[in-house]
Formats: sequence, C-alpha cells, structure tokens
Amino acid sequence: MKNTRITLAQRPQGMIKTTDFELVKEEVSDPKVGEVLVRQVFMSLDPAMRAWMDDDRDSYIPPVEIGETMRSLGVGVIEQSKHDGFPVGTRVSGFFGWTEYSLSDGSDLTVLPDGVPLEHFIGVLGLPGLTAYHGLMEALGAPEAGNTVLISGAAGAVGSLVGQIAKAEGMRVIGVTGSDEKRRWLLDELGFDAVVNYKTENIAEKVREYAPNGIDFHFENVGGEILKVALDNINENGKIVLCGLISTYNNVGETTGPDLIRVIKKRVTIKGFVIIDQMHRFNEIFEKLGGYLEKGQLKYRLDIVEGLEQAPAAINKLFDGSNQGKLVIRL
Repeated sequence: MKNTRITLAQRPQGMIKTTDFELVKEEVSDPKVGEVLVRQVFMSLDPAMRAWMDDDRDSYIPPVEIGETMRSLGVGVIEQSKHDGFPVGTRVSGFFGWTEYSLSDGSDLTVLPDGVPLEHFIGVLGLPGLTAYHGLMEALGAPEAGNTVLISGAAGAVGSLVGQIAKAEGMRVIGVTGSDEKRRWLLDELGFDAVVNYKTENIAEKVREYAPNGIDFHFENVGGEILKVALDNINENGKIVLCGLISTYNNVGETTGPDLIRVIKKRVTIKGFVIIDQMHRFNEIFEKLGGYLEKGQLKYRLDIVEGLEQAPAAINKLFDGSNQGKLVIRL
C-alpha cells in the first residue's frame, strides 16, 4: 500500500512557503502484533503549527524536527488491526501528522463514538470546541451572566464557538474580525451583540462605543493592537485568557506589545493556556459541548481543502484571513 506524507524541510522565515516542506511517497508497513493502521480522513490545520515549525526548545511542546512528518491532529478509521482493543472500522482521533496512513500501538488514540459525523470531531467536538469551552469556562473561571466578553479572531474556529458559548451562558459578546462577510455571519447567524471589522473600523473607538462600561473578560486569539485595546478597556478584576497571538507568529525580529502597567492598576488576571494539557478530560468536555449542541446553541462551519498535497499552501489561509471557518484537509 502506498502512503503520502509531508515532512518539514526547513524552518520558515516569516510566512510559510511551500518549499519549507517535502512530499514523501513510500510503502506502508503492515501493523505488527499490538498495532493498528489508521487511515486519516480529516486533518486539522491550526495556527499553533507555525510555532511548532520554529526551533523553540522552551515551549510547551518540542518543535517539529527537520525531516520529521509535520505535526497535526486528525480523525480517521482503523484499516488494519492486530490490537484486541481496536477492531477494524473503529473511528479514532490522534496526532497523526501530515500523512495519509499512520501506524500506532493505540496509546495515542482516542476512540470516537458512532452516530456522530466524523467531521464534528475536527470542529465543534475537536480541538476548537475543547479550546473554546475550557478557555472561556474553566481556565480562569467562567465570566458571570451579564458580563461583557471581548473576543479577537471572533470568526475563527475557536473564537466563533467562544462567542456562542458565552451567549448561551447569558453574557454580552463583542467580536473582532476582518471582513464584512464574517461580521454579518457573527451578527446574523451566531447572535453576537456587536462586531468590529478591524480592517475598516477603528478598534479602540468601536470597543468604547459597544462597551461603554468596559469589558469583564477578554479571549485573545490575535494579539497586537487588539490586546492593547482590551487592556485599555478592561474593568477592575477583569480576566484575560491568552489562547493565541496569531498576529505575531510570522514576525521576524522584535515585536512591540501593550502597556501591561494596566494589569497592575486594574488588578487584572491574565492566563495563557494550552488545551493539550487537558487531554485527560476531553470526554468530559465533549459531554458539555454536546449539551449546547442538543439545545441548538452552537453552529460552526468547516473550510475544507481537498488533498494532503494542498496543506503546505492552504495553511497560510489561517494567517491571511481567507479561511471561512475551521480549516481542514480532507484526505
């Protein structure tokens, strides 16, 4: 059986280039006793991948080494099995990487329930949903009903779910996004209270207009100017969770940041979090997300790109803002 996988050929400088990767064609080995062969069906493309490509040895996860298969989370089906705990046809998720087929001893696999479309587990019941729920409701303790929540990257896979969960819990939600189409989607379909288009509007002026009494909770996906505006408008004892800083990932050289003296003056709590630290609780959080789904309180959309070979070019949709929902490769 033939397999295609993509390895990291060199560390990107600035924006990711297709030449930063190498396409490898190879034969797939049959599983040994205690192993399974997984065929990946959907593969997630995430902003964190840009950081994994850098040679940063002081991070929450080791970098992808040159020549290694590019790291990613995916969902798939077991094609061959010599493992009693994983029969053929079992649906699983795991960090398979940029590859069509993957051998595993089962220790790194999560079995997915039947009866739910497989693509749900790459979107609302995958890392985006897990990240949104934990970041809003658990990382610093949930905001209270009636609190004002500001979300950067609000039309993204995580931000759009954060806003919907916040609305379901009775909070007032202000989103920041980069196009009028995304703005309309957040307002008309997802029920956000207000949305700022940072490309055509003054973020600082609009946040002051939409939150005249300040914001109580900020969910940060982007960084830069938006984080500064959040700090400028945060209320005393406000909370800020740092999920991502996508605006800085492709920077070369030093970056400037907001005036963090406000953190002291306002007694603000800021916390960064990484959802893979909660892997032991994924099934528990899945159940909580399922409750919102059953009530019709969560909508999401996938931006599906066909073919593994498209991944090196498609990943930049995350950084130029052209993706329309959760960015996924269908193999």
